[in-house]
Amino acid sequence: MQLLQKFYQKTTWQQRLFTVVLIVLFIGSIVFVNHNYAFYKSSIAEVVDVTITSTTNVEDNFQNKDVLYTQQLIAKVKNGSEKGTLIHLTNEYSKSQAFDQKFEMGSEVFVSFDTQLQEGQEQTGIITGVKRDKYLVIIAWVFIFVLLLVGKRQGLLSVVSLAFNAAVLWFALDIYIKYANQSLLWICGACVFVFTVVSLLLVNGRNEKTFSAIIATLIGTFTSLLITYIALVITGENGLRYEELQFISRPYKTVFLAGLIIGSLGAVMDVAITMSSSIFGLYEKDPTISVKALTKSGLEIGKDIMGTMTNILFFAYVSGSIPILLLYFKNASTLGYTLSLNLSLELVRALAGGIGIVLTIPIGLYTAIFFVNRKKAQL
Repeated sequence: MQLLQKFYQKTTWQQRLFTVVLIVLFIGSIVFVNHNYAFYKSSIAEVVDVTITSTTNVEDNFQNKDVLYTQQLIAKVKNGSEKGTLIHLTNEYSKSQAFDQKFEMGSEVFVSFDTQLQEGQEQTGIITGVKRDKYLVIIAWVFIFVLLLVGKRQGLLSVVSLAFNAAVLWFALDIYIKYANQSLLWICGACVFVFTVVSLLLVNGRNEKTFSAIIATLIGTFTSLLITYIALVITGENGLRYEELQFISRPYKTVFLAGLIIGSLGAVMDVAITMSSSIFGLYEKDPTISVKALTKSGLEIGKDIMGTMTNILFFAYVSGSIPILLLYFKNASTLGYTLSLNLSLELVRALAGGIGIVLTIPIGLYTAIFFVNRKKAQL
C-alpha cells in the first residue's frame, strides 16, 4: 500500500494513466491467448493424459546414440464442431528432441482428425503443430517491460519504432513476393532509409545530433554494401556457398545482398548514434572545446567501440550456425568442408558489417563535428 502511495505522489496523472493502460493490456493479452481457441481455424486440443508405451535405443553408423520414445496421448478438443470430445493421439520423440517434441499434461496442440473411423471407434488423429502463442506473448511483455523500466520514454519510443520497422519490413517483403519483377535490393535500400530516419527521430528527437547520426548511418551502410559488392565482383564470389538460398526461386545473389544491407544496418546505426552523442556530449559540457580535441576524443571513443561492435556482429551471425556445425562434425565431416558450406555467407555478412562499423566511426565523427561547428556559428 505504501508503494502505491509513493508511486501516486511521484507520478503525473499521464504516467498513472499510462501505467493503468499498460497493466490492462498485459492482463487482457494474457487472458486472451489462454482463451482464444475460437479464433483458430485449425482444431486445438489440450493433452489430459500421457502414457509412454515404448522406448527404443538407436545408434547410427557414426556411433551417434539416441533414444526414441512413443507416447499415447488423450487430448480434449477446445474449439470447432468437435469441441469437448476426446481424441487419441500418438507422438514419437527422441531424447535429443531435435526435430520432435515431448508432450506433457496441459500441452496444447493442433490436431487433424482421422475421418475413416468405423462406428463405435474412439476418435483418433495426428498432431500437426504446437500452440505456443501464450509463451510468445509472455516473452514479448518481458521485453517491453525491461525496455520501459530501463529506457522509460525512450524505451516506449523504441517499442513503437520496433513495431513500425517490423511492419515496414513485412510490407516490403510482401511487395517483393507479389511482384517478382521488383528488385529486392532496391526495396531493402528504401527500407534502410525509412528504418534509419524513423528509428533515430523517434528515439532521439529532431535535433542536430539525430541528423548527424542519420547521415552517418546512411553513408556508412551504403558504402559498406558498395565495397562488399565490388569485392564479390573482383573475386568472382569464389568460396561462397549459396546452397541454402537456391530454393527460393528468386535471384539468390540479390537476396543475399539485400539481407546483408539489412543485417549491417543495426550495428552501423548503433555506432553512428554513439559517435554523434559522444561528440555533442563533449560540446555541451564544454562549448569552448576545440575541433582538434573533439577529433582526438572521438577517435578514442571509436577505437573503444570498434572491437566490441565487430565481435557482436561475428557472434550474432555465427551463433545461429552452431547447431548445424555440431551436426556436421558429429557425422565426421571435415573442418574445411563444414565451415565453407555453413559459414561462408555468415562470415561475409560479418565482414561487411565490420567494414560498415569501421567506416562509420570517422564518418560519424566528422559529420558530428560539422554540425557542432554549424551550431557554434549560429550562437
